[in-house]
Amino acid sequence: MMTQSDSPISIHPAYLPRVLPWLLRNVLQSRRSVVNCNAEHLHALSQHEVASWQQLISKSNLASLFRTTGWLKVYESEKSFASSLTSQQLLDQRGTPYDLLNAAEIGDLEPNLDPIFKHGLYQQDCMSVSKLERLVKGFGRHMLDSGGASRPFAVDQIVVTDDGINLKGLGGNLSADKIVIAAGVWSRSLASQLDDNIPLDTELGYHLMMPRGNQNLLSRPVLNEDSSFVLCRIKTGLRMTAQVKLAGLDIAPNFNKIRSLVPAAKRMLPKLDTQKQSEWMGFRPSLPDSLPALGFSSKTDNVLYAFGHQHLGMTLAAITSQVIAVLVANRKHRSTWPRIARLDLSHSERL
Repeated sequence: MMTQSDSPISIHPAYLPRVLPWLLRNVLQSRRSVVNCNAEHLHALSQHEVASWQQLISKSNLASLFRTTGWLKVYESEKSFASSLTSQQLLDQRGTPYDLLNAAEIGDLEPNLDPIFKHGLYQQDCMSVSKLERLVKGFGRHMLDSGGASRPFAVDQIVVTDDGINLKGLGGNLSADKIVIAAGVWSRSLASQLDDNIPLDTELGYHLMMPRGNQNLLSRPVLNEDSSFVLCRIKTGLRMTAQVKLAGLDIAPNFNKIRSLVPAAKRMLPKLDTQKQSEWMGFRPSLPDSLPALGFSSKTDNVLYAFGHQHLGMTLAAITSQVIAVLVANRKHRSTWPRIARLDLSHSERL
């Protein structure tokens, strides 16, 4: 990918020396035997993703924000479809259902797509969310209504004590029996205070919003495999997500690359209105093996980690919360989660 002029991945030259150890780890994690092992661990979590979200939203009034739409990948060229064979093999090995579609079947699912796509891969049982901001705020209110509390607090220092954990910052001190570090890309510096050198880095991801009205052009998220971007329908319009850039946390956003993909999106959806756009950049917390840091700190069972979900933060959020709740409460693992239990207990050693 790095040799392609329109590559979906890039590295900022000044950041290369810092990210090089992460890249070398990533290369080692790309061996076929290791990929298969990592896929097994990731599947141990992801196979529960839909059920865990359904269980979580059943306790709130947010169910209307979720739709079972499926997840569609489309391929214009034979070359791009051939490159998906390894992914298909991983899906087959894990027993993950999917359907291979021809051009006519793609058109039946998404009639507004231009008929340029010869192949499709469709996973029917995936859900999507129509309004992310409402979902996040809604769960915040649900937590408060259920007896929880919220206090903004900038943590400068984590101190392990005989009684638990003490958090120090400009706002004073906070004491707790247990804490969960779930600070995304900023979790690495917090974990390092506990002598856990976790190889966490960030993938910059870019998003472009097409105006309201476009959302009716698609019924589900669609990944254009030839141009490496996703179009996703939400209530405020159609969101395009693209690009991976390794550049750290301090670089200013550069939206030129994702803007250059607008003609490809228009070619994909001829009715797409591209006159008005808004854009933003996000940080994906990523580990070289594509697995999250999920489990106890190596220093104390009073600190737990829940970060590093890379491109699957939304997907794995609910099952992560359930696993962490089990560990915090020191309850026995459910019999349906045998591989998750092994992942929890071995993860700090693996890191």
